[in-house]
Amino acid sequence: MNRRTPENEPGRSDEGAPMNPASTPGTPGGDASGGTGHALTADEHAEYQRLRRAATVRHRRARYAGATVLLVLTLLLAPLALVATWVHDQVADTDRYVQTVAPLASDPAVQGVVIDRLTDRVVAQVDVEAITAALTKTLSDNGAPPRVVEGSKSLTAPLRSAVHSVVERTVTRAVTSELFRQAWEGANRRAHATVVNMLTGDRQGAVQAEGDTVQLDIGAVVDQVRQRLVDAGFEKAAAIPDSDRTVTLFRTEQLAKAQDGMRLLDVVGTWLPVLTLAIAALAVWVAPAHRVMVMITALGVGVTTVVVLVALVVLRRVYLDSVPATTLPPDAAAAIFDTFLRFLRASARTLLVVCLLTALTAYLYGPGRVARGVRALAGRGAAGAGNTLRRAGVTTGLTGHWLAAHQKWTTGIVIGAGALALVLWNHPTVGAVALVLVLVLVVPAIIAVLAAAQPAPDPPDRPAPDPPHRPAPDPPDRPGPDTPHRPGHAAA
Repeated sequence: MNRRTPENEPGRSDEGAPMNPASTPGTPGGDASGGTGHALTADEHAEYQRLRRAATVRHRRARYAGATVLLVLTLLLAPLALVATWVHDQVADTDRYVQTVAPLASDPAVQGVVIDRLTDRVVAQVDVEAITAALTKTLSDNGAPPRVVEGSKSLTAPLRSAVHSVVERTVTRAVTSELFRQAWEGANRRAHATVVNMLTGDRQGAVQAEGDTVQLDIGAVVDQVRQRLVDAGFEKAAAIPDSDRTVTLFRTEQLAKAQDGMRLLDVVGTWLPVLTLAIAALAVWVAPAHRVMVMITALGVGVTTVVVLVALVVLRRVYLDSVPATTLPPDAAAAIFDTFLRFLRASARTLLVVCLLTALTAYLYGPGRVARGVRALAGRGAAGAGNTLRRAGVTTGLTGHWLAAHQKWTTGIVIGAGALALVLWNHPTVGAVALVLVLVLVVPAIIAVLAAAQPAPDPPDRPAPDPPHRPAPDPPDRPGPDTPHRPGHAAA
């Protein structure tokens, strides 16, 4: 009789490998019509495996190609999104703009420029030569000695120096006072709000855009003047009409283009970062190796951010070289450039830190030797802390059991919440990133310790020991047919 071996069992190839019945023509259930046929030969099975591997390779290549295209788009859009967001904040957000320019009022270099220019402008309005000439004429007309009259003509230079000193001290006290800083912020806020209202078509401010004209609404001024005239006794002033409450400041054909540009900037500055983040997430999802693509994307965006920072350094050098010292001193020019671009530089640094932390996190979740060592060290530390709590009589009960069973999910939720907090944070800084990082590290560590502090499982019940074996008593002898008869035994 032939023995059934794995090689000749139904559903196996000649090499003993199990075949897929749904993919094997001629096998029961392999034909939609219910017909049966012969099993795959070794050559047919090898060809099937080869075609399957080729299809898998083509699929992976297509995914790699798609992920590469999405990665390139992310790297191109990331610096544009960074700059567009900064420009949008400076142009469309009055509070952000005032926060940007406010430090200039306290910068010593800028204060020095303001003091010098205000002093020169005030002194220029004082005609020292005319004052000296009038003094000389007055002395001559009043019969002053000739020596005194001649000496008065040489007072021009000392008088100009004295006027300059007095004006400079006065202007310095004014510019370095808190009142100047408040006036600086107020003037910039009003000017920026006026420009924003003009570009957005908002009719809430005094300056409004109407068609291709920029108009000044003087309605509030008219109402105040009319009320003051009435209060002063001019009752007929109450009949002043409300018509012509606007004054056309200027007319320009470029106003419509400027408003269109403002609308485009609002869309780009708001949605380009969202689009960039979505494309990056799609690249990670399409790639066959998700963790590796996270590392590549984070490092790539970090490199583009470094390029932006280097470009800012180069732009600063070009700007300082292009500004003549007679127009603006180098220290004041540097202070103005650094102040205006400090939020862009801070955003770039924050993005760089986030990219590095993301790449490091993706690496630590990988199979590398260092990553495994770090995870093992963290696990031993959490287990040791949990055991210490348990020995001290502190256990976490059912909560600890639940945390131990769902530790990966809870850790992932904490990391996701930290990433979402950074995305939703309005203008995050490096300090904000550090705060989120501390929370993301501390909370999973606490979860791991609580999971390790769960009560120790009860030892399994041991079966009760068997009672000692006692041999059964021998049954009484019964004479058999071949047993010789003994006296005292009855006959069978």
